[in-house]
Amino acid sequence: MILLTARLEDLIANYDVFLIDQFGVLRDDVGAYPGAPPALAALKEAGKVVIILSNSGRSGDYNADRLVALGFERSSFDRFVTSGDVAYKILSKDMRLIRGQTRCLTISSGGDTNLADRLGLITVNDANDADVVVISGSEAERISLEEYRALLRPAAEKNTPCYCTNPDIHKLAGGTVAPGAGSIAKLYEDLGGAVIWLGKPHREIYDYACSALGSIASDRIVCIGDSIEHDIVGATNAGLPSVLVETGILSGLPSSMIKALLDQFDVTPTYLLERFSLVDER
Repeated sequence: MILLTARLEDLIANYDVFLIDQFGVLRDDVGAYPGAPPALAALKEAGKVVIILSNSGRSGDYNADRLVALGFERSSFDRFVTSGDVAYKILSKDMRLIRGQTRCLTISSGGDTNLADRLGLITVNDANDADVVVISGSEAERISLEEYRALLRPAAEKNTPCYCTNPDIHKLAGGTVAPGAGSIAKLYEDLGGAVIWLGKPHREIYDYACSALGSIASDRIVCIGDSIEHDIVGATNAGLPSVLVETGILSGLPSSMIKALLDQFDVTPTYLLERFSLVDER
């Protein structure tokens, strides 16, 4: 397998629309990566359509505000699309979820219950009481997976419907990699519960992100991310070119291990990018 290395300047010349992952490409869990804010601005200055595409259970508006607070210009991207946005669009049409009646257990970070709140669901903390489970985040850096397993077991044993609105298997936490919401959702499946997955690498989020693009050809749209399992597999499934960035969860991994992971998921990115920045910002 021969991976083609690219510069961001090359991508600007070759593509019109950029679907860019947030965590691991533009920022970590603390702040912006060096060179990322001016690089993102350079795309817009070159007349490109820039969409941030994130497996976040929170809304795009919330994430956009958070990105701006880290030093990114709001004018440097057109839209911020999250798996939380896709989940809200789909679940708001689910007739089984009744405002003011359906009880929801949310597994998240920071006590976030925004999806349940937007849908008008009643938040509960005990899986025995839940009519539906939403897994939108992880605090696995401080809560063990065994604790999550014990918490979710009663709901899984009743086959309570579960929606994972953040399929990321891993997350960045304090300079390390910890289990993400997707790992917790897999626990739910291991316990016998069924999970509906919303977000990368599943097709719905790409259709949602591209819905306002009109007739732009797919070969003029490129996806940039650090996760082989989510960003590269997702782009491949959507029939879009992809760029694998060697930061985020891939940071420090030798090329042999990256190639082994690509073999494992049977995908090949169109390009490899050292990091999301312009050459003169490195």
